[in-house]
Order: sequence, then C-alpha cells, then structure tokens
Amino acid sequence: MNEHLNRLTPRQIVFELDQYIIGQNDAKRNVAIALRNRWRRMNSPVDIQNEIIPNNILMIGATGVGKTEIARRLAKVANAPFVKVEASKFTEVGYVGRDVESMVRDLVEQAVGMVKQDKKEQVKIKAEQAVEDIILDALIPPVRGASYTSNASTNTSDDQSVPEDDTELNQRTRERFREKIRNGDLDDRKIEIEVQQNQAPNVGMIGGGIDDVSMMNIQEMIGNMVPRRGKKRKVTVLEAKKLLLDEEASKLIDMDEVKIEAIQKAENLGIIFIDEIDKVASSRASGGSGPDVSREGVQRDLLPIVEGSAVNTKHGVIHTDHILFIAAGAFHVAKPSDLIPELQGRFPIRVELNSLTEGDFYKILQAPKNALTKQYVAMLESEGVELHFEEQAIREIAKIAFEVNSEVENIGARRLQTVMSHLLNDLMFDVPDVIGADSQIVITSEMVQEKLSHLVKNRDLSQFIL
Repeated sequence: MNEHLNRLTPRQIVFELDQYIIGQNDAKRNVAIALRNRWRRMNSPVDIQNEIIPNNILMIGATGVGKTEIARRLAKVANAPFVKVEASKFTEVGYVGRDVESMVRDLVEQAVGMVKQDKKEQVKIKAEQAVEDIILDALIPPVRGASYTSNASTNTSDDQSVPEDDTELNQRTRERFREKIRNGDLDDRKIEIEVQQNQAPNVGMIGGGIDDVSMMNIQEMIGNMVPRRGKKRKVTVLEAKKLLLDEEASKLIDMDEVKIEAIQKAENLGIIFIDEIDKVASSRASGGSGPDVSREGVQRDLLPIVEGSAVNTKHGVIHTDHILFIAAGAFHVAKPSDLIPELQGRFPIRVELNSLTEGDFYKILQAPKNALTKQYVAMLESEGVELHFEEQAIREIAKIAFEVNSEVENIGARRLQTVMSHLLNDLMFDVPDVIGADSQIVITSEMVQEKLSHLVKNRDLSQFIL
C-alpha cells in the first residue's frame, strides 16, 4: 500500500491526471497534494499519525467540467477504493439517517473486491494447476487403487492382461494432455464439470425494525448454514477454464485476511465523492421549515461520517477519520456558505473549476487517452474500417458543441458525446452492411457542417438536450 504511493509525487499525480483531463490545473494540484499527504501521514511518527487529518476538498463548478472525472481518475492512480454518491438522494422520501452510512459500507465492499482480486492474482498459478487437474480428471479419469499385472499360470478362456504399470502410463498420458490444455489444443472439446452453487435464499423481514448491517449478517449466516451444492454442466474446455479459475482461486485465499486488509485499505486510502452537495445546502433566509429542514438534517447526518466515526459493516468496523472526502456542486443557487458551519469546516480546501472553452473542447476531442475520436476510431477498426478525422473537422465539432452549450444549457464536455453521436450515427449504422471491411472514411469540416450546422442556425436544438 505504501510502496505504490511512494512513487506518486504530486507532479507525477498531476502528470497521470493530465493523460485524461484537460485543464483544471488548480483542482489537479490540490487533489495531488491531498493524495501525497496520505503517504506522508503513513510515514510519519506513529504517535502523530492519528492526529493528521485529511484535507477534504470542495469542488465548485458547473456540470461537465471534470469534477467527477478528477476524483475517479485520482482513485485509479492511487489504486484506491472509490465510491460516488449523490447527496440529493438522501433527501428522497423514505430517507432515514443511517442510509448515509451506506456509502462507507459500499467503500468497504469496493476494498474487499480489490484486495480479493490482488490475492487471486498471487495464487493464479496454483489455481490454474488445480483447474488443469479437474479438466484432466474429466478427460482422463485417474487410476485408483493398486495396478494389476498379468499372470500366465492363471490363464482362463476370458483372460484379459493388464499393462504392468498402468499408473505410469496413465500419468504420461495426463501430462501429454496437460500440455494440450495449456496450448489451447483442446479448447473446443466438450467435458462435464461440477460447478459450485450457493443455495442461500434471499431473506426478508416483515414489519421492518432491522437495519441494513443486521440484515446482511443474517443473510450471510444463513448462507453459511446452507451447504453449497454442485451442479453438473457440460461445457467446452475453454469455458471450464473460466468457470473454474475463480472458484479454485477463491479456495486458496484466506477471506479473514482479505477483510482485515480491505478495512485498512478503505480507512487509509478510501475516497468518497459526494456529488450535488449544493442540493442539500439550506437557505439562511428560510424560516426554519419545509425542505430546508430536511436538507440541513442530511448535512447533520453527513457530519459525523466526514468528521470521523466508527461504522459497522458486515466485514467489520471501519473508522472514517482518514478517508478522503471530495464534495462537489455547481452552487448556482446556493453558496458554500449555506452549508452548516460544522460541515464547511470539514472541507478546508476550496477549488473552483473553470467553465470549458471552445479551445478546451478541441483538446478534449483528441488529446486524452480516452478521447472520443480515439474511441470511434477503435470501434470501427474492430469492423475493419479505417476512420480518420481532419484537424479542421475536430475544430468544427468543438465550435458547434460550444455554441450549443451557449444557446441551450451548459452541460460541459458531455455535450461532445451528443454532438459526436449525431454526427456519426448514420455511419455507425451502415457499418458493416453498406460500408464493408477495408474501407477508409475521412471526416471533413464540410461533412461536419452539413450534418450539424443547420441545427445551430435554426436554433432547433431539442435533439441535443440530454
């Protein structure tokens, strides 16, 4: 956990984020410092480690400027468990205070999945050998018991001589077949295997009165009491490898160890992204009734989680003191100062993200590793079709997307997806029936104008509203 963070200096973190996110340098610098501070805390003297609290961040900016993407990419860079939750969901009908803890439980589940996957990778070679043995048993049943030899003095009319070393012959045959399995020569051969099935029923409670953690524990307890049953399936060797590998790897890992490591990972590296926090900010001008009371109640329920508290999960108790919380909101109507003072104080780093310009759109379309133009090129390449975008065409797409945002509603970079979809839908439909493999298609600025510009001129932009 420490070794990976050790290589991530603030500049290196920003460099990694730059591969996917255009602009917003201030936000990138702040999240990079916050992430590096986690390594600094874990390498500080033990007596002060618990006193160093994370610098939680409040991102302020319109939709589509990169708030969520920065937080999600930061988690990937750090190989950290990540959960996104919308604060507004806690104001819905039927909301109860303990629902806020669900985001922490989700974080632990993410951490368990990550640690479990890492452990499976460590035992993958052993698991593959076990899978090969199961497949070999289905192809060539092993010799059981003592081997028999022929005896001339006991010849009878129906004498059947048995090879002197049947076990050795069987073993040599199995090793030859093992090589064939590894080389994929037998991938299409059908075999019958037994796959484990969990027979645990879904449990419901009439009348309520039980919290989520207790319900999960009851279901897990019943699941452990009900024996797992095997189901015979006839599959190809290739399918058997996939079905059995996860099952055999799971048998080789210690789940108690996984849970302990997962909770430590969630506590020290976990990132919780609270979106739309401005939707639960209450107006100071209100008379203290109506929806503002509900919103303030949500803030007060969030407060102990962000401040640091112990939350029960089915994997154990997790302390939230050192989880990094990143909150975000557009704050068009409400202001950060409309949040309750205690919650404001838990987000000391304020970052305002800039609205995206036409130049930003141009860069977003081609610079990131996951740029939309690269995605379309890759998709059509799978059909054997070569797609190319002229530079002027990309500039025209950026210009039109920016104009649509200005005329209708500014939804940031998400507008590019709608514009690109409208531009290329006919093409995507015609491949491969009309446009076959080995074709080359060039997107020109004239083609972009023909497809899209009339919508801007007529201001008939309803098709672009998501």
